Amino acid sequence: MTVKLFIQAITKILLGLVLVGALIFLPAGTFAFANGWLLMGILFIPMFAAGIVMMFKNPELLKKRLNAKEEQREQKAVVALSGIMFIAGFIVAGLTFRFGWYTLPKWAVITAVVVFIAGYIIYAEVLRENTFLSRTIEVQENQTVIDTGLYGIVRHPMYSASLILFLSMPVILGSLYSFLIFLVYPFIIVKRIKNEEKLLEKELDGYTEYIKKVKYRLIPFIW
Repeated sequence: MTVKLFIQAITKILLGLVLVGALIFLPAGTFAFANGWLLMGILFIPMFAAGIVMMFKNPELLKKRLNAKEEQREQKAVVALSGIMFIAGFIVAGLTFRFGWYTLPKWAVITAVVVFIAGYIIYAEVLRENTFLSRTIEVQENQTVIDTGLYGIVRHPMYSASLILFLSMPVILGSLYSFLIFLVYPFIIVKRIKNEEKLLEKELDGYTEYIKKVKYRLIPFIW
């Protein structure tokens, strides 16, 4: 662990906290948006805890996760579309609360919280299994194909986890309209995966054989 890495990690978490909070509570017109606080809590508390664990156990992995700068043009477009989706979805969720638009029932919110936590558990397990995970698409030095654990079920379990997490968020916020916006995410992630696999097949030894061994990319028995 280094002081620089610690400061970088804390700064990114705090910036994310402020940004998400602003996107949710400003449109809501109040801080009395309980679903907003619920999402903030289950999103950032585990994120902070995971960052602390990585900082002491695997600072190199934390460094990779903090680097979100894409070099490929197609992936820059994917990141931009994801950003637009998040901004629009959070703003609409806040407006839903503010103007009393149709909100999802409490049982749906509770179910989404359980699903979100399950997604975070999968996310943590993927980080444990694959120390080569970065937020950008690249093949790293000495990187090898991992085909056990969750990687023996689907080829991109991190994206599977992100799909669970992101589709749960608008439901936790209680906004049906926000959920409809977030439904573009599966299409965004499919585009990212297809582009990523082209790179991995070309540059990562053994990946072509891995594709033959593990059939499904994102969701077992579906795709």
